[in-house]
Amino acid sequence: MYTHLHKELEKLKTLSLKMASYVKESLKDCIYAFKNMDTDLAQQIVDGDERVNHLEVKIDETCLKLLALEGPVAKDLRFIIGCMRASIDLERIGDETANIAQTTIILSLKPKLPFYTELTHMGNKSLEMLEYALESFFKPDPDMAIDVCKMDSTVDKLNNDIIKEIIAYMIKEIPAIKRSVYCINIARRFERIGDLATNIAESGVFIAKGINIKHYCQFDNR
Repeated sequence: MYTHLHKELEKLKTLSLKMASYVKESLKDCIYAFKNMDTDLAQQIVDGDERVNHLEVKIDETCLKLLALEGPVAKDLRFIIGCMRASIDLERIGDETANIAQTTIILSLKPKLPFYTELTHMGNKSLEMLEYALESFFKPDPDMAIDVCKMDSTVDKLNNDIIKEIIAYMIKEIPAIKRSVYCINIARRFERIGDLATNIAESGVFIAKGINIKHYCQFDNR
């Protein structure tokens, strides 16, 4: 039987999908803008962050209303809680993306450094994690969610390797220290996006199974 609650849950899902789409496209554009030092696109990303913030507020209000008025239970309740959690993580990814875009505008004023290709590769890996995380969340697919958790170690390693490379470069190229520090910040932001994507995947498992796998990459599929 299709109830009022189900109708409202569909609205919540639509809002969540809209926010997810905005954030995913923003990250994709951010990586492109950094790779090509496209300052116009980077500025569009910075300006568009307000749209993501507005959606987070809307989702939060919708979830609180459902919890207060509809009395959801079981999977419906978990879906509402999962959407609240995911919207927080998506808003933070939006912030990280906007910050990377802002840094891109600053870096565009100077010649490129030799590790921009590695940073772009790391960005693409974080984007891949986010895409998998969102797919696993909205299906939901616990097995795919676990794959996202395992992918996080790859992004962590890229982060460590790139930072080591940048520090070694800074020692030899003193004039490039300021730009190099900006690049370290970009690497850390991509790594943080990977962590936030993992959080979204974990929320998907919570919705599907009612199990909290936070901080664990292994999942007993009982």
